[in-house]
Amino acid sequence: MSHTYFDDLETRSADARAAALAVDLPAQIARAKALPGYAEALADVDPAAITSLEALATLPVLRKSTLGAAQAASAPFGGYTVKPASGFAHIFQSPGPIYEPGGAEADWWRMGRFLKAAGIGEGDIVQNCFGYHLTPAGMIFENGARAVGAAVLPAGTGQTELQARAAYDVGVTAYAGTPDYLKIILEKADEMGLKLGITKAAVGGGALFPSLRQYYADRGIQCLQCYATADLGNIAYESAAMEGMIVDEHVIVEIVTPGTGNPVAEGEVGEVVVTTLNPDYPLIRFATGDLSAVLPGASPCGRTNTRIKGWMGRADQTTKIKGMFVRPEQVAALVEKHPEIARVRVVASRDGEMDLMTVRIETNATDASAYDKSVADVLKLRGKIELVPIGGLPRDGLVIEDIRKYD
Repeated sequence: MSHTYFDDLETRSADARAAALAVDLPAQIARAKALPGYAEALADVDPAAITSLEALATLPVLRKSTLGAAQAASAPFGGYTVKPASGFAHIFQSPGPIYEPGGAEADWWRMGRFLKAAGIGEGDIVQNCFGYHLTPAGMIFENGARAVGAAVLPAGTGQTELQARAAYDVGVTAYAGTPDYLKIILEKADEMGLKLGITKAAVGGGALFPSLRQYYADRGIQCLQCYATADLGNIAYESAAMEGMIVDEHVIVEIVTPGTGNPVAEGEVGEVVVTTLNPDYPLIRFATGDLSAVLPGASPCGRTNTRIKGWMGRADQTTKIKGMFVRPEQVAALVEKHPEIARVRVVASRDGEMDLMTVRIETNATDASAYDKSVADVLKLRGKIELVPIGGLPRDGLVIEDIRKYD
């Protein structure tokens, strides 16, 4: 194994990665198909035929609302795990509530790959300031630290003065936690006259603003971020190149039009949909509700997997117009109803004290009135219809745009 990379998978050729996918993906679909949670969604699917991204895109998307409903009917995991709850090392509860399994096996959450990219490994002591209670972030990062041979100070959140003292006394060299909490610890240590030895930071769970990253850099700390969720574990991560986020080797990321399962063109903004290759918990086309876009080319750091831009907002653009909710799924249904429509964007605006809905339809058709009935039937509202030539709508991931001002 290279000292630079977590393993050799990170530097595979595109052909080698595709060949591995052709073996791993059918096996994962077969595992999923055998589970009660997927009984209906995958009933007619031949796992052996799902060997590529293109084939994967034909399968239905699994939304968190569906998972939550299944868990409510069949606690705690809704029939989506290969092992019973008692077969896992950990069971977590996230807001909702929704439950996630956790394993203690090496790099079960795939966080070691990110920590390695952040320069963390043997000889490091990581102050892990992610929460350990009920929610999984603390254990996710602890599991990753174990995978790269680092020791962990399981600090959790709060008690900043004790955190600063422990960091100094123990000789902490790396931080894991939300982007802003490290600054609070550093400032408390300054107040206490303690010079900390932290030179690396692996952060997640919030926005890492450029000014904050620069603050850390000015103090000799390289701060890198990952994109992870409680359900999926690590999805993508930064390397020292800091050019986008590199997709993990054991997940498959698709970017789709929000509210659908339809992949967008490379570079366009859309919803992040993830398929895991974790044999214990096979999530297939799991919709994260987050927006991102694929970056062209490979990272300068030598890792060859697809890169995404990172978190770019929420895909759930559900908006109330004239007292009625309009959802991305409804906009997608309007597109599917008419083959000549390329895409649709619903714009919510105001005229005095009244809500207005404008439905912008990208099509070569010329008669806007032809869509009046479909708009009313599908969106449950009437609005102004504007026809836009093909290519005329922005490729920014928005299918519902709210331009109303309330101040």
